[in-house]
Amino acid sequence: MDNTRWRLLVSGRVQGVYYRASTQEMASSLGLTGYACNLPDGRVQIIAEGPKDGLNQLKTWCADGPPAARVDSVDASLETPTGEFSDFGVR
Repeated sequence: MDNTRWRLLVSGRVQGVYYRASTQEMASSLGLTGYACNLPDGRVQIIAEGPKDGLNQLKTWCADGPPAARVDSVDASLETPTGEFSDFGVR
């Protein structure tokens, strides 16, 4: 399988609005593995591994997020896939 790993940093009103749980649902539906977590600076960090098409779909979704969120930016960086995840979780 040709997997890719991205680190997404999502800024805006993204904590306390079910952003991580909604990301988990979306990523799982796309067959991605990894996790979403809150950062102390108010951003959400997403580490996701899987096919590039699924990662592109997740990034597009992240730009809007769940209904209560207000996303200002999504910064993506490419990383080396590790295969360490068996599913997509929330931390």
